[in-house]
Amino acid sequence: MRIGLLTGGGDCPGLNALIRAGVKRGSYHGHTLVGFRHGWRGVVDGDLFPLTRDHVRGILPLGGTMLGTARFHPHEDNGGINAVLETLKHEHIEALICVGGDGTLHAAGKLAEAGVRMVCAPKTIDNAVWGTDRSVGFDTAVSIATEAIDRVHTTAESHDRVMVVEVMGHHVGWIAIAAGIAGGADMILVPEDPFDIDDVAARLRHRHRSYASSSIVVVAEGATARPGTLDFVAPEGPYGSIVAGAIGERIKVELQERTGFDTRVTILGHTQRGGTPTATDRLLASRFGVAAADAVDAGASSVMTALVGDEIKLVDIADVAGRLKEVPEELRLVAETLY
Repeated sequence: MRIGLLTGGGDCPGLNALIRAGVKRGSYHGHTLVGFRHGWRGVVDGDLFPLTRDHVRGILPLGGTMLGTARFHPHEDNGGINAVLETLKHEHIEALICVGGDGTLHAAGKLAEAGVRMVCAPKTIDNAVWGTDRSVGFDTAVSIATEAIDRVHTTAESHDRVMVVEVMGHHVGWIAIAAGIAGGADMILVPEDPFDIDDVAARLRHRHRSYASSSIVVVAEGATARPGTLDFVAPEGPYGSIVAGAIGERIKVELQERTGFDTRVTILGHTQRGGTPTATDRLLASRFGVAAADAVDAGASSVMTALVGDEIKLVDIADVAGRLKEVPEELRLVAETLY
């Protein structure tokens, strides 16, 4: 069987580990694999190249994706789905392994409805994909953010400052909550719980009057204020993404005005996407790659690999696409308890 493999959406650490595992396992089953450059755009354009064991040698510890990626969805492009079908027919490709986040998976679902054999694997540093406990890239992003918070603590304490640390998380606050708890943040603001800026300022004043000379506030880029408490709408960039730094800078200004404390902001931005994947992400990606190749070999379609507890399972794409996995209330309560 001839199998195509693509990575779509934003990059993240661990993608190369998944590609490597998928190619090795697919080859073990006797299949031929090809890679599409730059996600769905490469499928539409017929931009592909062979993927053999030699091609994936040495890529395990590398960040990014050897295939390239793009935020492009064929079902949103006039004639895009037909172009995909034509490419697959012309190249004699019988199945696709698609690695991506919500947007890429949504496109995969549309192609599956059009008759394409599709097996997907979830990746996103936001950890927002429904149906899986973890997505590839999340652990590395949390490790990077936690290290940054650890470093900011010492400079905040040295200067008696409030430090605002903005992390990624457009619709959900997984990175903010996980890194905030692990890094000992004093307040964490996430999209799941709209904040009252006056309440945030009051808590900081209480901390500094009672027992602290510095504070760390971690904020997800998609955090929002409660209606009527702060007139702010985050500007959006291409593809509906929030402009990095917007909410962090605004919170810095508001807190300094309300408290009088010297307040600074650190925007982690794309550093959370880059660099060497952690061992945890390499392991998860490898398990997903093997499971995806096994699923294709077994004749499965319209499914996504998922980590459920300690096991890798297959879930229906239709149950996943278009749904966001929010941070559970229990974990948000842990964060609030530790303030």
